[in-house]
Amino acid sequence: MEKILIVGGGYAGFYAAWGLEKKLGRGEADVTLVDPHGYMTYQPFLPEVAAGSIEARHVMVSLRGHLHRTTVIAGQTTSIDHAHRTATVRTTDGAPREIAYDTIVVTAGAVTRTFPVPGIEQEAIGLKHVEEAVAIRDQLLTAFDRAALLPPGVGRRRLLTVTVVGGGFTGVEVFGELLSLATSMLRAYPELSRDDLDFHLVDSNDRILPEVTDEPGRWVVRHLEKRGAHLHLGTQVVSAADGRIMLSTGESYGNGLLIWAAGNGSNPVVARNTDLPVDERGLVRVRADLRVGTSDAPVPHAWAAGDNAAVPDLAAAVPGARAVPNAQHAVRQGKLLAKNLVADLRGKNVQPYLHHSLGTVATLGIGHGIFQYRRLVITGFPAWLMHRGYHVLAVPTWERKIRVLLVWVSAVIFGRDIIPLSTVQRPRAAFLAGGDPFAGSDGEHPAVRPAPHDRPEPHDRPELSVVRDAG
Repeated sequence: MEKILIVGGGYAGFYAAWGLEKKLGRGEADVTLVDPHGYMTYQPFLPEVAAGSIEARHVMVSLRGHLHRTTVIAGQTTSIDHAHRTATVRTTDGAPREIAYDTIVVTAGAVTRTFPVPGIEQEAIGLKHVEEAVAIRDQLLTAFDRAALLPPGVGRRRLLTVTVVGGGFTGVEVFGELLSLATSMLRAYPELSRDDLDFHLVDSNDRILPEVTDEPGRWVVRHLEKRGAHLHLGTQVVSAADGRIMLSTGESYGNGLLIWAAGNGSNPVVARNTDLPVDERGLVRVRADLRVGTSDAPVPHAWAAGDNAAVPDLAAAVPGARAVPNAQHAVRQGKLLAKNLVADLRGKNVQPYLHHSLGTVATLGIGHGIFQYRRLVITGFPAWLMHRGYHVLAVPTWERKIRVLLVWVSAVIFGRDIIPLSTVQRPRAAFLAGGDPFAGSDGEHPAVRPAPHDRPEPHDRPELSVVRDAG
């Protein structure tokens, strides 16, 4: 049988494997999917996970639970040698393993783009994985508990200061959602006031949400500022060391929670550890039909899609444009991959990828949103409803759709659940300390240990989702 290897189980990889199972006949091909997590994360819901509007597990789709005819390997692909049709995988036990294939599908996705800014590695949390969204939520909820014990002043305000770096959809949505969560939580904390909250959005560009036109972007800025937020556009973070944010404008302030959402970086495996052709950004060069290569030099038996691929956008008015790396494109590219792989296997013609945008929609917190389709712009509550309606339809499997809907309905009736579970990051702490859940990982209570400043210690924070050493 034809051996098909899919590298990555994100949108494109999951939908490609799912589609192949539906279209391939018995004994026609053997499909293997390699992914380090074992589940697909519906990333557009991560801001709502961070804000407690959706349960974390409900945005994850189990690969093994839905891919019944695909061999799923839990591991990280570290290199691809297409000349010899082999890929090297580091499995969860740390052992390298070579996998032979006939056809490869590269859907490894992207990683968080970072810069050499002091303090980022120690302080920042990314937002590409559900674990990061949960950590953000728990850290903010815990900060409220700690701030309520302090008198008004610098210490309290630092705990409740949130900085989001990145003005794209991910950054703006998590910023708006956390601002909505923090504002609503004041009702449960009479000791605190709106003046104790300090929210900052930083972006190096002069505008936010580049996917929408200028005026809707300016409306979002005005809307967030009316809700008490501070937006620093055309500005960079030059230091985040020791819980203090320093901006390129010279402004500085104490910070409690730093979220890094400054865009995508090329996947190191694709950019540096493969003999497949890549462009100057480290993306796999693909044709419009998602084959790897160019019209003049196609690479046989190699396909790619999603955030790690430079997919031509045939619907764009500008020649040579590339498809935007978002869920809307990745899902449809994954579905087309399955169709084209089967057609190619059976000696039939393949189809080019062509998708006309359905518009852009973003949540800015409960009851707030923005939608744009060409010249049509909708803001406020209707746009927020459109955001929820679109994404509940887009999240894969009816089981997940129903679970998300039930959580939303319960939130309307009972409100958000504001219980933090930060101690799950130290599951043995209470056991070692004789039942004290606030003890450190070694069983010692943090109150007896010196801390550099009044906030969670750096070693308790999840790292940015960056692959630093693909080898």
